This record gives sequence, structure tokens and C-alpha cells, in this order.
Amino acid sequence: MEQDVALAVVVLVAGGVAAQWLAFRFALPAIVILFAAGLAVGPGLGLIDPSEAMGHNLHAFVGLAVALIVFEGGLALNFKELRAAGQGVVRLTVFALPLNWLFGALAARLIGGLDWGPSILFGAIMVVTGPTVILPLLRQARLKRRPASFLKWEAIVNDPVGAILAAAVLELILLLRWGDDEALLEVGLRLGVGLALGVALGVGAAFLVRRLFVADLTPEILKTPILLALALSVYAIANIAISEAGLVAATVFGVTLANIDVPGLSELKRFKEGLVVLIVSTLFIVLVADLDTDVLGALSWPIFLLTLAMLLVVRPIATVLATLGSDLDWRERVLVGAIAPRGIVAAAVAGLAGLRLAEVGYVEAAVIEPMVFAVIATTVVIHGFALPPLARALGLSTGDEPAVAMIGASPWAVDLARALKQAGVRVVLLDTFSGATRRARRAGLSAITTQILSEEAEERLAESPIDYALVATRDDVYNALVCARLGPDLGRERVFQLPAAGTLDLAHELDRDWRGKLFGRMPFAEYERRWEEGWRFAAEPAARAMAPDTDEAGLVWVRGGRVLFESREEKDGSGLEDGIAVVFLPPATVTRAEDAGAEPVGTTEPLNAARSRGRTSR
Repeated sequence: MEQDVALAVVVLVAGGVAAQWLAFRFALPAIVILFAAGLAVGPGLGLIDPSEAMGHNLHAFVGLAVALIVFEGGLALNFKELRAAGQGVVRLTVFALPLNWLFGALAARLIGGLDWGPSILFGAIMVVTGPTVILPLLRQARLKRRPASFLKWEAIVNDPVGAILAAAVLELILLLRWGDDEALLEVGLRLGVGLALGVALGVGAAFLVRRLFVADLTPEILKTPILLALALSVYAIANIAISEAGLVAATVFGVTLANIDVPGLSELKRFKEGLVVLIVSTLFIVLVADLDTDVLGALSWPIFLLTLAMLLVVRPIATVLATLGSDLDWRERVLVGAIAPRGIVAAAVAGLAGLRLAEVGYVEAAVIEPMVFAVIATTVVIHGFALPPLARALGLSTGDEPAVAMIGASPWAVDLARALKQAGVRVVLLDTFSGATRRARRAGLSAITTQILSEEAEERLAESPIDYALVATRDDVYNALVCARLGPDLGRERVFQLPAAGTLDLAHELDRDWRGKLFGRMPFAEYERRWEEGWRFAAEPAARAMAPDTDEAGLVWVRGGRVLFESREEKDGSGLEDGIAVVFLPPATVTRAEDAGAEPVGTTEPLNAARSRGRTSR
């Protein structure tokens, strides 16, 4: 028995994390790898059988896990996003949901051949897109902020609403089957009470947390456990009133916390994000592995046609009708109408609904789960691979090129940014001095006048996410502070700071956790002095900068979406010979290049020449 438990832990936890790493390493949709892993260890190899191992506890485990997922998702819903995406969010959560329900039920009735009761239930289950699938896809797809907000808000808000809708429809079907018409009023009252209780519990718990944190009534070490305990508690209490009302409570708890200014919440979010990634990975494998081979054997042509109808007819038509007269343009309508992957909640509700319908004699109960499984499998795989290229084709992606934020727009830093842009890197400069950012914009660069540590900067950068940060101001301590703030979000190996003065050895004075990796071979003042003497940055083939007979030295290496900054704490650019190097050239070298007919730094010609001379792939 102990060996079986150990095997299950290895398969689920280690396998889930391994799937997430493979997705990151090879730029694949994580949810697709998790789906394949679940099929392999469950119906494929038979290594685990969650229902046999956990019995009725499986549903409770899934519910608690989903409660934490929607709570963490709610923490990402800031009402400030609604200023840019509010109308689309309202249309997708208020108007599109009933339309998807109606059209999904009609498709199940006309194509799937179900009775009206199971058809209406199927339509209710299908309105749930699910944050467990959407959020991982959004992290990889690099969508612009507005379309990403549409999909994120729809998934997180509709998740509990759809779950409650499906649970209520199931109860009504069972009551009608038993002929207990008088109990319909009771179900309606329970639904209203459950929703009200869920909202009250979520809001109350959020303000309780704010009181505890602001008044210093709890130690730092207990803050995360308190949040998790409250999320699970409000879920369990609300579920007493009506099944799935707990998801409303957990979601409202997260959304309220995100919008009432709780100090220190951003640090706690990072821990919960990591926890939720582990939960999603494990949970998705569990639910897919729990599929019975009979479910797979029940797949048929009507189910296949119904799945196509859900993807190609139901979702697009409901989206178009719901957004008529809104400020969504045609590209956003196409993206939102095409992307609607179903996930964990749909799978869990379908499994429970099939069992309960079978108990009261519905013949169609046996095909409810295969129908839902077919839609989940198809949408996870197709949408997982289709979202990034579709977003690029519609112009709703931030692009595949790596993005660097440069904090400090001094004249030589603007010149470096231009060379990086020539090398195929998207650069945004940030400075508190408006004259510096105006100079950068005149050079054709993206620049923001703001304090990088402000909430405004966070909102502006959310419009165009960054992958790396280079902090180059005259203040070493400030540079270190910015890197310490950005490191947990971008990755500590992706934040760099330029020493401001040669007298401070940051590698010894400041702990690595509280600063960035040291960039360059000189301090700020030396780069500034040399630039004023006529030194300039340029992009050229990495092979030339790495040649043994050259006096040029690369500062930044770019290849295949990677940006490698020169650092005493970083390996060199070996292995990147077919990429692009950004070098710092002395006046004589710049003059010789100009005499030879090369374009001055700041145009795109050096990059084009570099591509033809020395770069074969990226």
C-alpha cells in the first residue's frame, strides 16, 4: 500500500512538474503535455487509478484544489484593467454565457441526440472555459493586455458561475425526474442563499485579512497560511448552502483582496502562484488519468460532430452576438470566439453529473462524460497550439522577439538601446526625467516617463511584457533595489545592473538576492566618458566579435529569442556564433566603418548586413 502511494506521488507531483519544465524548455503548451501525461499513466499504462485509490474523496479533493486555483486567479483580477477592457469583459461574462448555454444545449439536442434535460445540462457544463487552462496558455502566448484581459476575466468569473449553473440544472433535472415539483422553489431559494452567502463570505474574509495585516496583528510567517486557510474555509462553508457556491466565495475572496490595497500582498502572490502551478499540474493529470476506458470507447461520430459544432459554431456565434455594438474590433472578436478551452471544472462536473443521472435511469448519462471529454481534449490540444500563432496573425501578440526594459535613459544608454533594437530585441526605456525619455523617443525608441517602482510603471509594462531588465543609473543602491523587485517576476538570472562607480564592489558589498547580476566591464561613469569621446554601440555578427584577431568585445549576445548580457557572473557567448553581438566601438573603429560606407549607428542597415554576413538562424 505504501509503495502504491509513493508511486502515485511520484507520477502525479514529479510528473506534473516535469511536464511544466518540458513546456518551458521547448516552448510548448504545458496543458497539452499534462493532458498527454494523464492519458499515459491512466488509461494507457494503468499506473494509477484515482477513483479506486480515493473513492468518494476524489470529488472533495478536486473541489478544494479548484477553490485554491480560482482564489489565486481572483488575485489577478484588478478592477483597473476594466478601464481598458471593461465593456468586453461585461459582454463575455453577462451576455455570452447564456448564449453559449443556449446554443450548446441546442447542439447537444440536435447533433448529439440527447433528451432536453441532459442537453440543457451539457450546455451548462460547456459555458465554463476555466482558469486552469486559460491562465497557463496566457503566460505562454504573449498576448497584448486587452485581449488577455478578456480571456482571463471570462475564465475566472465564469468558472464558479458555470459550476453553480451546472449544479443547479442537475438538481432541477433530478427533481423533475422524481416528480417533486414543490421542491423547485426550495432549490431556487437555496441557489439565492448560496450565492449571497458566497459573496458575503468572500468579501468578509478579504476585509478580515486587511485588518489583520494592516494592524500588524499577525506575523509574516502566518500570512500565507492564513490566506490559504481562509480560502478553503469560505469554500467549504458556502458549499453547505448549495453545491459549488464555494467557488463563488473563493473567487470573490481573491478579487476583493486584489482591489482593497493590502500591503505585502504581491510577495505572498508569488508563493501562491508556485503552489497553484503544482496543484494545476497534479490535478489535471489526476482527472485525465481517472478517465475510464469505457469513456474512450464511447466516442462516436455524433460526439465528434458535436465537438466540431462547439468549436466552430456555438462559441463563435455566441461571441459575435454578445459583443455586437461593443468596442471590440473584429480581430478581438475572432480571437475570443476561437479560443475557449475547457478544463478541470468541466471534467469534474461531468463525471459527477453522469453518475447521478445514471442513478435515476437516464440512458444518455453514459454519453455525457464522453461528450464533455471530447470537447476538453479537442480544445486543450487545438487551442493550446493555436493561440500563439493566431494572436500573431491577428496582430494581438506582443511579438516573439525578446523584450528588455532599460531603466535609465542616459545618452549612451539610448545608444545601447538602439543597437539592441537593431539586433532584434524589443527595448523600452524608463526614466523619471522627461527630457531623457523625449530623447529616446526621437531616436525611434519606446520610452516611458515614470518611476519603475511605481504602480503606474507596472500597469504600463503590463501592456507590453518584458523578459529582461538592465538597470543603469548613477545610484548603485537604487539599481540593486530595482533588481531585487523585478527579480522574482522575471527570474534572478534575467535582471542586470551596471555598477555606478568603480569604488563599490557590488559582488562583495551586496548579497546576490538583493541586487542584479553585474553587467559590463566598466562602471557607469566610464561608459559615459567614452561615449562622449566618440565611442558608439553597434550590432554585428557574433562570429566577428568572437574572432581571435579582433579587438572588439561583445556586451550583449542575441540569438533564438535569448539575450545574454556580458557579466563577470555569466558565461561568455560561446555557442552563439551564429547570432548577433552588440559591441562598444572606439572612435577610430567607428570612423573606419563610416569611411567604408557603413550606415551610422541608429539605422537598421548594420543589422541587415550582419544577418547576411554571419547569422544563419535565430
